[in-house]
Amino acid sequence: MKVVAFNGSARKDGNTAILVREVFKELEKSGIETEIVQLAGKKVHGCTACMKCMEKKDRRCVIEDFANECIAKMDEAEGIILASPTYFSDVTAEMKALIDRSGFVAMANGSMFRRKVGAAVVAVRRGGAIHTFDTINHFFFISQMVVPGSCYWNVGIGLAPGDVEKDNEGLETMKVLGENMAWAMKKLNK
Repeated sequence: MKVVAFNGSARKDGNTAILVREVFKELEKSGIETEIVQLAGKKVHGCTACMKCMEKKDRRCVIEDFANECIAKMDEAEGIILASPTYFSDVTAEMKALIDRSGFVAMANGSMFRRKVGAAVVAVRRGGAIHTFDTINHFFFISQMVVPGSCYWNVGIGLAPGDVEKDNEGLETMKVLGENMAWAMKKLNK
């Protein structure tokens, strides 16, 4: 089994990536393969609502950029983590583009993410994290995915790179999320 995480942060190894790696520690302890994909510096164009994915049904978006590589990785994995810092109370533009385009492609292809396990990971300086968390979870729910909980919302607090390492509650939340994600994946993939 494999979990692929998409880091929507402009900082490849910033707070968002640190939180994802905390989840990965628990997944790896359970024998689950992990991969982090950085959206930083990649071209991920927004959806143009051309609806070609609904016509072609080839598990791809007609816009040829990095999003198609991400969609293929989502298709292959049993678990998907979408991770984003909080930008004006929501996900980054790159993450939103990935959500919109992969969501349309999934719907066009028989709900191709159906019953995969999905988890949101959010980094925040202060406020707006719950809206970011909700945006990601809305994608999982409309994609008919299974979303495990944790001991709190999947949020870590920090501004400067590395600050989330001081957020003990946030780190514990990521640990429990990893445990619960591994448990759900094993139950679903017997």
